Amino acid sequence: MPDPLMYQQDNFVVLETNQPEQFLTVEELFAKLKLVLQTMSNQNLPTYLQDFDSVEAQAQYLIDTSCELDVGPGKYLQWYAVRLEK
Repeated sequence: MPDPLMYQQDNFVVLETNQPEQFLTVEELFAKLKLVLQTMSNQNLPTYLQDFDSVEAQAQYLIDTSCELDVGPGKYLQWYAVRLEK
């Protein structure tokens, strides 16, 4: 049986265009995604995010189901769950 620790998502490494990699907590990633989503116009959002009523719901959905957000041509925003301690 797999250890439940394998499914905890407490820390993430974030990769972003022209930025060094960052290690963020889930709360910090949530805040970052909210900020990015707020700056995007609704028509530039992926269709699966347009159905949500709030930026908070969109950000939580991304954390729970995705590892990247299309932020424009030639740009990227990706995050991956990591375990920082043994």
